Amino acid sequence: MYMTDQFVISWSVFLYSYFGIWWKGDVLFMRRKVTNLVAFIILLIALIGCSNEVPKEFDLKDLTRVDVQIQANGNSEDDLIIAEKDKINDLRKAFGEINWEPNVKAEMSRKEDVIATLFFTFDKNMPERLCEYFIWFNQGGGTATFIDKEKNTFGTLDKENTKTVKDILLNT
Repeated sequence: MYMTDQFVISWSVFLYSYFGIWWKGDVLFMRRKVTNLVAFIILLIALIGCSNEVPKEFDLKDLTRVDVQIQANGNSEDDLIIAEKDKINDLRKAFGEINWEPNVKAEMSRKEDVIATLFFTFDKNMPERLCEYFIWFNQGGGTATFIDKEKNTFGTLDKENTKTVKDILLNT
């Protein structure tokens, strides 16, 4: 027996034992099977590697920017962009303290005070995801009410965090 015959026999036993491929006595048959197997493995790796999905839930650590529209008399009075890291960190902490009530369709008696658009960056190679909060600052209690219409959620914020959010969004 030649060295190449031993190599072919050992590979055919290996392929049969692991993949169910048996040597048919034809080198082209064997090459075709191995080529198909390699192509399948490469395709599988490519699919697994490219399936980096963006999460459905927003994570506040990925918050990079907030666009603010201050509403006055039914019109958008001022539009401003908040991108300073210290202000974004303060907003992350405050937004993390919102008590959300899921599946609530809330309607308010007056128009919102602020519309805040939150920009989340999950990957530098992908576009930002947006989340829009409609915010009412309650004069009597010093609290704030949030509505996220995309998720049909209603949220409230305590006095301390409301002061932080109000100072950043209205006094920037």
